[in-house]
Amino acid sequence: MMTRILLLPVCLLLVIGSIAQQPWDLQKCVDYALANNISVRQADLQSRFSTLALKQGKAAQLPTLSFSSNAGYRFGLSENPTTGILENNKFFNVGLQMQSQVTLFNWFAIRNNIEANRLTLEADKEQTKKGQNDVALNVAVAYLQILLAHEQVNVAEIQVKQTSAQLESTRKQVDAGKLPELNAAQLESQLANDSSALITAQASAQQFILQLKALLNLDAGSPFAVVTPPVAQIPVKPLAELEPEAVYASAMANLPQQKVNQLRIESAEQSVKVAKAGLMPTIAAFGGLGTSYVNLKRPITSVGPKSPTGATVTVGGTDYSVDAPRTIIIGEEVTPMGRQFRTNFGQNIGIGLSVPIFNGRQSRTAWERSKLTLQNLQLTKEQGDMQLKQDIYKAHVDATAAIQKFYANQKATATAQKAYDFAQKRYEQGLLSTYDLLNSQNALLTAKTQLLYAQFDYVFKMKLLEFYRGQGLSL
Repeated sequence: MMTRILLLPVCLLLVIGSIAQQPWDLQKCVDYALANNISVRQADLQSRFSTLALKQGKAAQLPTLSFSSNAGYRFGLSENPTTGILENNKFFNVGLQMQSQVTLFNWFAIRNNIEANRLTLEADKEQTKKGQNDVALNVAVAYLQILLAHEQVNVAEIQVKQTSAQLESTRKQVDAGKLPELNAAQLESQLANDSSALITAQASAQQFILQLKALLNLDAGSPFAVVTPPVAQIPVKPLAELEPEAVYASAMANLPQQKVNQLRIESAEQSVKVAKAGLMPTIAAFGGLGTSYVNLKRPITSVGPKSPTGATVTVGGTDYSVDAPRTIIIGEEVTPMGRQFRTNFGQNIGIGLSVPIFNGRQSRTAWERSKLTLQNLQLTKEQGDMQLKQDIYKAHVDATAAIQKFYANQKATATAQKAYDFAQKRYEQGLLSTYDLLNSQNALLTAKTQLLYAQFDYVFKMKLLEFYRGQGLSL
């Protein structure tokens, strides 16, 4: 039982290790890059900022509501809150207020601002898609570079094996005295060169793998391998289906960058309306509630016995003194807080009109600046559309040239292979020198290498046209 418990973690590590070392195909690389690439995540954050701006713009339609409170202690000469007279008093006071305001009409500035924010959000979403497309294209390029590097490694390995077999055969003939030692020495030198080329090709393949890891945001030391389908099996659309005008029309309708440019123009048009509304009057309704409490002591009085006032009244020729009841202060009291809050409770409601007359040209400058921003975005879109069309036509010309170069290299490789086969047979019969054999062999290696470059270049150029057409990327 204990043995099984100890073996369980080992088995789990082996399973995890095997999963981690499974080769990645292009789709897996692209999906992982879109989920983890930092630039894509930053573009997504920008969309979230725009979402917050849209929510805030919608909330501007709702009435504002605020509550405020103040409490303090007054002493010295100050206004008596109950009489309004300046007195030398000491008292504690509390005030409570609640205010609300809603915009009734401001020339549709709020509505246009909401629409501008909505269009900005849509543009940022398309910008995120554009970033995803850029990352996917970069991943595909890096993936193709790895495939090309692997093919170069395969060619170099075949060359090493071929030279090794020739050296072994020649060494036997040299030992038998049929060929001079020079032949074996020349082949040994060629084998050293071929081995060096193999090492260079392997190092190049590792460099391209590191580049792809960086795009995927993978740790440089993590195990990683890619699926290597034969380049001849990579599906490619016929060039006849990728005419530049048709590709351009599809790109204008589908590529995110073109949508971004159009959406930003529409958002800027709404922003111009918002800025223009800043030159117009604004009508708003407001209302409020308030009450207060003052900890001010007031005297408690009582009526005492009458006392002469010093005044007299003559009635029927007789003078009578005037007596009046006497007010006696028997104590002090403070009106309770609850009663004061109820007694001092007040409300207000009204409509306000705000007319911008002069504010240092801030509103007018903002309006004029928004119009210039709109013109700049329109020029950006025009330039982007022109550049896109130029890029598509250039990609079509490059693809046409790549196809022709690929076919030409196919013929050149076939001819070089045939020449090498003849040279090999003549060399085996002793009718050709080692030097001439190596020249033929190197010519074949050069032809194969150029064919590989031409083939991958052709595939990439065709995939670029497919990308412009909006078909995505597939290998």
